[in-house]
Amino acid sequence: LRVNGVLKTLNLSQNQLCGVDIIGRGTYSVVGITALAEALKVNGVMTELDVSWNSIGPAGATAIAAALRGNAVLTKLDLARNGIDDAGAEALASALRVNGVLKTLNLSQNQLCGVDFMGRGTYSVVGITALAEALKVNGVMTELDVSWNSIGPAGATAIAAALRGNAVLTKLDLARNGIDDAGAEALASALRVNGVLTILNLCDNDLGDEGEGVIRDAVSGRVGFELEM
Repeated sequence: LRVNGVLKTLNLSQNQLCGVDIIGRGTYSVVGITALAEALKVNGVMTELDVSWNSIGPAGATAIAAALRGNAVLTKLDLARNGIDDAGAEALASALRVNGVLKTLNLSQNQLCGVDFMGRGTYSVVGITALAEALKVNGVMTELDVSWNSIGPAGATAIAAALRGNAVLTKLDLARNGIDDAGAEALASALRVNGVLTILNLCDNDLGDEGEGVIRDAVSGRVGFELEM
């Protein structure tokens, strides 16, 4: 990849790029994912990369983040199901503040707040808040998937704050995140002033009638708006 000048799309999902499989069997090593990240720094043609389901962890996410700081061509990146925690989220957020080309990012089924979708781990809002802060200044990303990350109402509130100022994000997936009516209130408040988001997925959260109601009211009258709850 350091010398190839034609390959634009590469799918490496469901491998063991760091020496372990998706259930943790094997011995972790950051060497492979770091080598890929280093190649991304100098590769000038690849626009889509899928390294999902590889258990790259926070160290792998940090390596990818370093690549994103200098890469000028990658527009789509899939990092789903990789054991990326709040520390990894912080590293990626830092890169997203300066990256000017990445348009689509999939971070679903990670542990961006330190806990998995079954609630195992210690919750922290630091990672998702860092991502939200990055969204406030990122001017290119149009699609973001942070579903199945147990971000909770605090995480939803952080994302809502970003939506108030973001002017480019059109598709956001927040499904299966433990978002309750309080989180819905925060999102609804942001949706009333955000004029660019057109697709929002809130399926499989903890919304009651009140929460669903405020979200629907916030986007009522928005022609073509796609809402899933």
